[in-house]
Amino acid sequence: MELIEKNIRPRDIVTREALENAAAVVAASGGSTNAALHLPAIAHECGIKFNLFDVAEIFKKTPYVADLKPGGRYVAKDMFEVGGIPLLMKTLLDNGHLHGNCLTVTGRTIAENLKSVKWNPHQDVVRPADNPITVTGGVVGLKGNLAPEGAIVKVAGMSNLKFTGPARCFDREEDAFEAVQKRTYKEGEVIVIRYEGPKGGPGMREMLATTAALTGQGMGGKVALITDGRFSGATRGFCIGHIGPEAAVGGPIGLLQDGDIIEIDADVGTLNVKLSDAELANRKTKWAPRATNHTTGALWKYAEQVGPAVDGAVTHPGGAHEKQCYADV
Repeated sequence: MELIEKNIRPRDIVTREALENAAAVVAASGGSTNAALHLPAIAHECGIKFNLFDVAEIFKKTPYVADLKPGGRYVAKDMFEVGGIPLLMKTLLDNGHLHGNCLTVTGRTIAENLKSVKWNPHQDVVRPADNPITVTGGVVGLKGNLAPEGAIVKVAGMSNLKFTGPARCFDREEDAFEAVQKRTYKEGEVIVIRYEGPKGGPGMREMLATTAALTGQGMGGKVALITDGRFSGATRGFCIGHIGPEAAVGGPIGLLQDGDIIEIDADVGTLNVKLSDAELANRKTKWAPRATNHTTGALWKYAEQVGPAVDGAVTHPGGAHEKQCYADV
């Protein structure tokens, strides 16, 4: 009611700088790769251009300071008890990693809200931003001939950020999960789960069952997994999601064959397959869209309308195309 009285609207709060702040907090806490989907979608609603690559740029320059699971030692309740998100934001602000002038729902700025927050030296859940766990965020953006529209990987708590191996391709998560259950995959392989993107799913499911099974078998660091689908914040191991363009629209991930050598380097932010441009182009001429069971109803309608993950997998033109603000009607 106070916001209505003061006429403070979501679009007064959700600015480009506010979105950068949100990405910084995700990076500093080793948060979910899903931020690279949700933040661009929120930006789209407000008519702001802020895609996966913009999120990845913030991740790259934000220190990782909250020692949280699954990569770290503590859980969210531990962080709450030593000062919570305000403590995390305070050290980011003090070290120049947040825009303090952004308006909040209190009617005050970020800096004003954090003015009374004092650093808690009697804890090691959250490190000072000038003495971080790692100097870059817990999530990294990737790009290459296998992901021209980008991809995302959570590296918080990982020691090895490079992986090269032969592809083992699956056209849906259930098939990959069955192979993991039966242990018909090999150590050193890159498990590829495709046709699970926004259109192909339809709806970008989380590949959590397969990654959890791999971790349970002690293979988290011995294989990699790449997908045009998503992962949850609880995913462990070398798991790359949001690969675009997705397989359903003929993206390179849909052209892969078993045995193709995939090179992942989260240090420099690359994801490539060792194939020439000519070979990829030749395979594209032979590619045909995969048949779907969703030929009617809401899922068909969603698949027809949804855009790529790089822009947040949105289904309408967004705030930039509005002729009038619905809040003024």
